[in-house]
Amino acid sequence: MGEKRGMARVLLECSLSDKLCVVQEQQYEVIVVPTLLVGLFLILLAVILWLFMREQRSQQQRPGLQGSAAVPPSRNPSWEATGHGGKVLVPLKETSVESFLRATTPALAKLQVPREQLSEVLEQIHNGSYGIIYRAKMCTGDAAKPKNIVLKTLKEPAGLHEVQDFVGRIQFFQYLGKHKNLVQLEGCCTERLPLYMVLEDVAQGDLLSFLWTCRRDVMTMDGLLYDLTEKQVYHIGKQVLLALEFLQDKHLFHGDVAARNILIQSDLTAKLCGLGLAYEVHALGAISSARTIPLKWLAPERLLLRPAGIRGDMYNIMKSCWRWNEDSRPLPRDLRFRLEGAARTADDKAVLQVPELVVPELYASVAGISVESLSYSYSIL
Repeated sequence: MGEKRGMARVLLECSLSDKLCVVQEQQYEVIVVPTLLVGLFLILLAVILWLFMREQRSQQQRPGLQGSAAVPPSRNPSWEATGHGGKVLVPLKETSVESFLRATTPALAKLQVPREQLSEVLEQIHNGSYGIIYRAKMCTGDAAKPKNIVLKTLKEPAGLHEVQDFVGRIQFFQYLGKHKNLVQLEGCCTERLPLYMVLEDVAQGDLLSFLWTCRRDVMTMDGLLYDLTEKQVYHIGKQVLLALEFLQDKHLFHGDVAARNILIQSDLTAKLCGLGLAYEVHALGAISSARTIPLKWLAPERLLLRPAGIRGDMYNIMKSCWRWNEDSRPLPRDLRFRLEGAARTADDKAVLQVPELVVPELYASVAGISVESLSYSYSIL
């Protein structure tokens, strides 16, 4: 060892008595070793960032999942069978649209509607993400009294994945069954392309348009000028809560409770629609990250990308639910009991006036938080 060090000093023309030369020799080691370590660290950091960016890019290309539960395992690898308390069965082993439709037709046999019963005159009411939605008529036993329906179509050309998802949504309605405050599935046409989902038509349309029409004081029912009273508002709210209770009993939540997703009949029967998020929770165990919802309808925990649940639905219903802490919000059944109690003493004659805008100070007071903490949320909205 001593001989090697001596040879190194000779090569550097250093003598043992030359202290300055020895110090310069050690400086090379002090500089080179940290430089190598820093370079290795930067290389590892670049690799980690590259892997992270690649994963983010792949998640954007395919719908990712964020939500309240993990996807439960399927017992049969050829079928998608998930959900709480029931199953949405979609054969996954089929490799073509035709074979897939043949495999699912028996399970939907009771829902099949002959295509000749559907009217050829279609009124387009919306162009959805899956296809155009029409208002149409369906012939029943009495040809003189056709039934008004809403026809959801699957846009073409549709791949196997889109067809599987569309049929899965039909089977989800089949799993839910009948409830007076949910939009009902009347049938389907899935034996061949194009695919149709037949839903009931609700006369007055969505609650948002209904309220704006009432606000303009031109809403009429049965030829009479119509205005909402306090008791009728409680009545509508109670029915929405009954629908949410029904979903909660099946371990589901709506995820997008807004006036545009509540339909109103002529007798003020409210029906909850827009069950796409509930289907995703049932079939996948979570909400797709590709799903877009207006920020103003999201509960705070959803904005923070925390797990969603039924209490997030409660955030959007009325002022008494504007609690920032989700655990302090009532459940649908609790709030329904409050509404039923209030409805017994509510005025059924006095017409409600247009409410004033909610100022941040009032919102903060009701929500139990400081006004300063609202700056971030209000800047987003």
